[in-house]
Amino acid sequence: MMHSYTFKDLILKADNISLRYGDKQILRNVSFEIYDVVRPEVTQGQVVALIGRSGVGKTQLFKILAGLTKPNSGRVLIDVDQHEVKQGEVGVIYQNYLLFNHRTIFENLRIGLNHSGKTLTTSEKKEIIDDYANKFELTEQLKKYPQQLSGGQKQRVSILQQILTGNKFILMDEPFSGLDMLMIDKVLDLIHKISNTHEQNTLIIVSHDVENAMAISDTVYILAKENGKDGATVTEKIDLMALGMAWETEIKKKSDFQKLILDIKYKI
Repeated sequence: MMHSYTFKDLILKADNISLRYGDKQILRNVSFEIYDVVRPEVTQGQVVALIGRSGVGKTQLFKILAGLTKPNSGRVLIDVDQHEVKQGEVGVIYQNYLLFNHRTIFENLRIGLNHSGKTLTTSEKKEIIDDYANKFELTEQLKKYPQQLSGGQKQRVSILQQILTGNKFILMDEPFSGLDMLMIDKVLDLIHKISNTHEQNTLIIVSHDVENAMAISDTVYILAKENGKDGATVTEKIDLMALGMAWETEIKKKSDFQKLILDIKYKI
């Protein structure tokens, strides 16, 4: 189904990023742009997928986008003013869900809220956390510790922790890894809800799971190596909005979508 939409501000730009470790070229001239997508009468954030096979350099690009690693050349510019990204400005959700094991889930979430820059009373913080915990089906887990939670619950806590910091940009490293189909569907729904809480909320999914990453995205970039050249680069952009495949809850059942998935799997 085709949806009406327009593009507004450029809110993230990867500008000719290259990375070498010694003599080994990891990334080569990686460039892509993310624009604020505007839809009539809909709060529409952005979900962008960076897809590539294991070992191609996705993790290194993930760290560069988060401001955790400096590339040898190129830069990452974020927000409407297009300033160079700094560590801490982009929320990061790793596969192993970095939570404080000696603190309860409530305390973990309060730490995120404490980094939001908002001046809040203790009762206001509790109200905000309780509200989000209810939306994320985590109310019963607030008094527990991370080691008492399932993998899916830990992931939700990690995502919520980043939301509470107020970061508009959130990077997710292989968010579907190790989850069963039921949990994957819940994560897809969760990503959809997060992206749509603010017009400029931007989630970047770094994954080798082509089908699930594309099912929730509006734009996909393929990270791969070109024949005869060292280092991975963006070899193709797939605009799922233009194809009428974005924002569709049942997209995985469509034959055209499955055909596209097979085509991409061949390319990476």
